[in-house]
Amino acid sequence: MKTYWMLVLHSHLPFVKHPEYDYFLEEHWLYEAITECYAPLLMNFEKLLDEGRDFNVTISLTPPLCEMLSDKFLMDRYLKYLGRTLELCDKEVNRTKNEFEFNRLAQFYKERISSIKRYVFEQLGGNILNGYKKFMHLNKIEIITCGATHGFLPFISVNEKAVNAQIKIAVESHKKHFGIQPKGIWLPECAYYEGLDKILAENGIKYFFVDTHGIIFGKPKPVYGVYAPVFTPEGVAAFGRDVTSSRQVWSSKEGYPGDYNYRDFYRDVGYDLDFDYIKDYIVPDGTRVFTGLKYYKITGNTEHKEPYNPEVAFNRTIDHARHFVHERVNFAGEVSKYMDRPPLIVSPYDAELFGHWWFEGTDFIYNLFRELSYRDDVISTTPMKYLNEFHTNQIVKVNPSSWGDKGYFEVWLNGANDWIYRHLVNMSNFMTEAATKFGDSTDRNVIRCLNQMGRELLLAQSSDWAFLMTTGTAIEYAVRRTKEHIHNFLRIHSMLESGDIDIEYVSALEFKDSIFSDLDLRKFYK
Repeated sequence: MKTYWMLVLHSHLPFVKHPEYDYFLEEHWLYEAITECYAPLLMNFEKLLDEGRDFNVTISLTPPLCEMLSDKFLMDRYLKYLGRTLELCDKEVNRTKNEFEFNRLAQFYKERISSIKRYVFEQLGGNILNGYKKFMHLNKIEIITCGATHGFLPFISVNEKAVNAQIKIAVESHKKHFGIQPKGIWLPECAYYEGLDKILAENGIKYFFVDTHGIIFGKPKPVYGVYAPVFTPEGVAAFGRDVTSSRQVWSSKEGYPGDYNYRDFYRDVGYDLDFDYIKDYIVPDGTRVFTGLKYYKITGNTEHKEPYNPEVAFNRTIDHARHFVHERVNFAGEVSKYMDRPPLIVSPYDAELFGHWWFEGTDFIYNLFRELSYRDDVISTTPMKYLNEFHTNQIVKVNPSSWGDKGYFEVWLNGANDWIYRHLVNMSNFMTEAATKFGDSTDRNVIRCLNQMGRELLLAQSSDWAFLMTTGTAIEYAVRRTKEHIHNFLRIHSMLESGDIDIEYVSALEFKDSIFSDLDLRKFYK
């Protein structure tokens, strides 16, 4: 019996744009993701295409990410970022000229960054979304949307208009960037609550993804477990994550990324080299950061690290790709004994794992599809391709769940972040009231205020801020961003109520918090 396999990559970053500063560290989240993940992944798709190998991938590109990738201001800054990195590469080539292994690596990075720069700014015209659209039109990747700003939907569902707005605006954003209605959605944090499927169906969404227990604990019990999708009562398909294939790639201890031949993420010249040498390539205030130039492999559970060898690491991705396919086939063989159709294995991951956290991850994906091209017992597929082949599926009430730690909602609601939700609820209510009260105004400045209120609300709803507060990563920035959007929203709301509009203040926010600048957001709350 054949096995169907579905690779799902969730691509997301929170909207970060700070034109008020010449340099802003958190903008580097985007630049690193393009350089280490998005561009190398697309370049490997180009290789597969040139080699005539088939591949099918489902990729979520969230609205905030699409807005940033198509923002000229940010992409101009990204070009400067690449220029600084190439300047550092030149310095490193010269510094290491008498150290063969390190000099070879410096040359490796120089050529890699140069090729990425050419690909993004020459081949794709400075907009990496053009690469995704190319493969979408070739029917190789299925692009899906997400919540408008990755809002944690169960917690904003107190006001149903807030959930509706997250979904409707996401659909409109997808149409703007890709020219088509999205068929599927990656629910932010895979967080599902009962009744959400009705809103999805009303917005033309055909399918979504949940973690394993969202399906397993559904009612009635799913006869195929997570190895076939189920339909919700509203007719939306839910695909469940296969936990074994996830662990094999996710885990830095049990999984492939922990192989001693792979590049060590933490050993970076931004920390290793003398301050006076590296100061022009780290934060202007002297804070050391990752530059992307890393010369050592994991080596082992020791402080001693040996030089990284890209060729050896690439060959390990071939081994691991073969092992991954072998394990899926063996596992599917066991599962198929209890099924009357071929099992479907759904393997969803954060896209940024591949290339950023696991440097060789994009090569692993390339070699996975290369391996599949030699076999006829595993078929890579996407949700719509699968549903078009298997029309009939069991109806199940999906269990509330997320893919966060412990599987439910604790990551986004705990003592570190619980203070934010009363503000989000109040803001949603204020937004609904203001859109109803002022939404038909003919005063252009009033409409601008309503739209900017909508942007500030959406940005405050981003689940990233609550997540960062829980994990202890960039806490100060996450708290500041949340409070900043709350403050901006309430100040504009006060302007509307008083009739005293500071249009210069609103104009500055329109440029800085410019997400969905071409959408009339008031209509989503009226």
